[in-house]
Amino acid sequence: MSDLLIQSQGLHTFYGASHILRGIDFSVARGETIGLMGRNGMGKSTLLKTLMGIVPPRSGEVRIKGRVMNNRPTFEVAQLGIAYVPEGRGIFGNLSVIENLKMAARAGTQGQCDWTYERVLDTFPRLKERLNHGGQQLSGGEQQMLTIGRALMTNPDVLILDEATEGLAPLIAREIWRICSLIKDSGISAIIVDKNWKHVTQITDRNLILVKGEVAYEGSSDHLRKNPGVLEQHLGV
Repeated sequence: MSDLLIQSQGLHTFYGASHILRGIDFSVARGETIGLMGRNGMGKSTLLKTLMGIVPPRSGEVRIKGRVMNNRPTFEVAQLGIAYVPEGRGIFGNLSVIENLKMAARAGTQGQCDWTYERVLDTFPRLKERLNHGGQQLSGGEQQMLTIGRALMTNPDVLILDEATEGLAPLIAREIWRICSLIKDSGISAIIVDKNWKHVTQITDRNLILVKGEVAYEGSSDHLRKNPGVLEQHLGV
């Protein structure tokens, strides 16, 4: 149990009167990569925001490394080693690539500095070519790379990627998936939300499918690939 970096139990989250998450149990172990799937509007992003403290649950509990984090601010979740790459990226458009990266640089929770500025640039060669470009001058794919690189500069224990390849050209999307594999191989735990289940299951250890705010399926990537009926039932693919 001490290896559980994120653990939630019985999460019920609302937007006003709309009941979005309905009793979700969710966990991430050290070194584990999890895929979070579901059609649009099923609660995936809401679950991530609830874990990060952006949207408080009405009931249930969120623990980060054993600490109850209900009603705690998002920066405290981040300080415990959870890095969040939101849908929409959230880069600082008026800052250069260098500034976006260096403003996030810090040692991890155990003092680890595995992801240095140099390592991030080696991982994202496109960014190395655009160091002095402003964030708003980058393409969508380059902005996504910058957002992931900035998150890695915090030397996180868990990296959360929400729709990492949404709207990207196939060539750029393949580059993002390559980077996701590198992150997994580096030992960082990850939660990946993406519509491309084939790529997701090539990287993840375990997957959850949400349907109307509830966990409709949970199982290994190998099991999910061998049971296409599950994907057809819950994702329509």
